[in-house]
Amino acid sequence: MLLSADRLSYLSMIQTSDFLVIGGGIVGLNIARELKSRFHDTSVRLIEKEPECGLHASGRNSGVIHAGFYYSADSLKARFTREGNLALTSYCETHGLPLNKCGKLVVAQSETDLPALDELLRRGRANNVPLEAISEADARRIEPRVRTHHRAIFSPSTSSADPAAVMQSMKAESAREGVQIQASAGFLRRTNGNCIETSAGAFEAGHVVNAAGLYADQIAREFGFSEHYRILPFKGIYLYSDEPAGAFRTNIYPVPNLLNPFLGVHFTVTVDGHAKIGPTAIPAFWREQYQGFERFRLSEFIEVAWRELGLMLFSGFDFRRLAVEELRKYSRRHLVSLAARLAEGVRTADYTRWGKPGIRAQLMDVRTRKLEMDFVIEADDQSTHVLNAVSPGWTCAIPFARHVVDGIEKARRS
Repeated sequence: MLLSADRLSYLSMIQTSDFLVIGGGIVGLNIARELKSRFHDTSVRLIEKEPECGLHASGRNSGVIHAGFYYSADSLKARFTREGNLALTSYCETHGLPLNKCGKLVVAQSETDLPALDELLRRGRANNVPLEAISEADARRIEPRVRTHHRAIFSPSTSSADPAAVMQSMKAESAREGVQIQASAGFLRRTNGNCIETSAGAFEAGHVVNAAGLYADQIAREFGFSEHYRILPFKGIYLYSDEPAGAFRTNIYPVPNLLNPFLGVHFTVTVDGHAKIGPTAIPAFWREQYQGFERFRLSEFIEVAWRELGLMLFSGFDFRRLAVEELRKYSRRHLVSLAARLAEGVRTADYTRWGKPGIRAQLMDVRTRKLEMDFVIEADDQSTHVLNAVSPGWTCAIPFARHVVDGIEKARRS
């Protein structure tokens, strides 16, 4: 069968590669680097819809390199957070990137928190994470301003880094290693097989890896995946302290509700020694609801609002109460009052600057109306889809990328 001139012209413009990674966040970059390292004779291309890599969650997160004691030992998060803590800390040290090894205190606010504090200790030990069970007096020696009920946990391996600096370093390394990075190439549609159209032209690859964050589920459905999953967006904002660097020595976290995917309002010490409180986990009404009606899409609004209504009516946890409580955190005074339960000398007047919002791409199983707490990947021998890489995805990115590529390598051998 003869092809038309237009069809021949179109085919000649398709950019081909052995591997194509969609999404230039920290997960996508590390998957691309691992593919190039593992299959060094192949071509690896990464496409990113924005003009720069890491402009969404990877560049807007807390910057905390977590230790890995929140998660049950049988979870992927437990494994990848422990390994990721070592890998990302080593990466920052090796590349001369800013790093603040300030540690973390987890404090009890009342007697009712103590059993959950003990559970965190048990999980940490099961995960081989260094943790110290300490008294209230010991906690005050670490952080003189801390408030805790009788005892606390100290995590010495928790650190803070600069997400933007890490992303820029990893992007530069990717390019040096031979990964072809194409920015301003937003996914539009899958046309045939592993050929996709983007705002920067057509691309085709032997294997496509979808690491598109907030839009991973939509892209996965183009390939026949994510049948039972949808992304729900949650907006996180930090409020910054005007106190001088060193006003807090360490991160201070409350004991979390282990049934929820969020850790509660806490103090984070940034890489330069300043403090911030937050984050919020406010349900967003479209996927990139950063400011006002920026990037508003009516179809997303309708779908997300419908999913959130279903959670309010039928979820296995009190989503309605959670949503109302999170919306209250738009009040600076209320957010500061929550943080003041964890430390002394906390004044609303010292917290005047909101940071730039981030959006958490939280996966939900539409069959059970359950928020997925662990990593979720769906794949075949032609494509791999990272559907859930939520917090602490930034910490986990290096070992998680190896895990993703392990699956691709296994599929290539079979």
